Amino acid sequence: MRVLHVITGLGIGGAEQQLRLMLRKLPTDSDVVTLTNPGAVARGIVADGVRVRDLAMTGNRDLGALPRLTGLVRRGQYDLVHTHLYRACLYGRFAARLAGVRAVVATEHSLGDAQIEGRPLSSGARALYLAGERLGTATVAVSATVARRLERWGVRRDRIHVVPNGIEVDRFAYDDAARRDARKRLGLPQDAFVVGGVGRLTGGKRFDTLVRAVSDLPDARLLLVGEGAEHVRLQRLAYVRGAADRILLHGACQDPPPDAYTGSGTGTGSPAADPADGPDLPALLAAMDVFVSTSHDEAFGLAIVEALAAGLPVLHVTCPALADLPAEAAPGARQITGNVPELIAELRRFQEAARGPGVHRLPVPDAARHYDISHSAEQLMAVYENALRGPAPTREVSCP
Repeated sequence: MRVLHVITGLGIGGAEQQLRLMLRKLPTDSDVVTLTNPGAVARGIVADGVRVRDLAMTGNRDLGALPRLTGLVRRGQYDLVHTHLYRACLYGRFAARLAGVRAVVATEHSLGDAQIEGRPLSSGARALYLAGERLGTATVAVSATVARRLERWGVRRDRIHVVPNGIEVDRFAYDDAARRDARKRLGLPQDAFVVGGVGRLTGGKRFDTLVRAVSDLPDARLLLVGEGAEHVRLQRLAYVRGAADRILLHGACQDPPPDAYTGSGTGTGSPAADPADGPDLPALLAAMDVFVSTSHDEAFGLAIVEALAAGLPVLHVTCPALADLPAEAAPGARQITGNVPELIAELRRFQEAARGPGVHRLPVPDAARHYDISHSAEQLMAVYENALRGPAPTREVSCP
């Protein structure tokens, strides 16, 4: 089966890294087109042996990208086109239909209660989304929560398939040597109490509440893994609250890190980052003592599942991945409201427990095993096979 994946960009992000993980498991002959930004994840995908092409789209209204993409789809003779993220779903679905590909699958990675990839859920965004959705064959939701949101938006129930995000569970197993090495490289004392968070540094993640809480906990450290527009504001907040030396904004972390490659053959052509540049994500999680997610609006909560796989206790405001499972599947996870006084009280409890001898880690819960990437790949293949033999889309587009 020849499959073309079309994605808006390939910088470091949840949807982008999820695509790379899925490509490693899918038994398909796959290529990838990124509309823009062939960043670190593109280099990782190429290192894995999958071709990546950059469409060099200049903006949302670069309509010249549509015939370029249509030509790529037609020449590639693909059996199926799979689109990821809002802009790519719009352009990719149109291009696939114009190129004569009838099996078109789209994954909705980031539909929240009030936003989609940071865009407000306006009537215009909904209308455009639904117009494009009708050109496809199936829509994949990364959680049952997202599936319900899609249905409320107007997507037909019979066109929605839940294929959850996945992780390579065993990669996140706690390793004491990795913890010591990561703390040494990050400049964190070996005996420090370290609070952790992972995600894009955007206002919606509400990492400012975590900075405020840790600032009021003497001797506690905060390790935030991610990059984004809020970086400078969070840095300034830490300084104003007198905790700049205890708040570490690590920056983005590609996971899994790219393997070395020569750059030969097709692809983006630039060398991958050296994994020795810094600790990988499992090592960064090993360096933490408790994980906190302060976001009020999530589509899945992948970082939370990764933290659970690392044996960390987790505090979270919302997590569809866990909401879709029985509570006993993740006994180490606790839902909170996320206000600062509550966070301080919860973190103080973990800080006191950490004063005892040894490093405290929990067994890997059923929730983490449930979201193994291999299982997700099997589910996605079932969607592909159904799309290839299923009925035609509900709306036709005539080729010029």
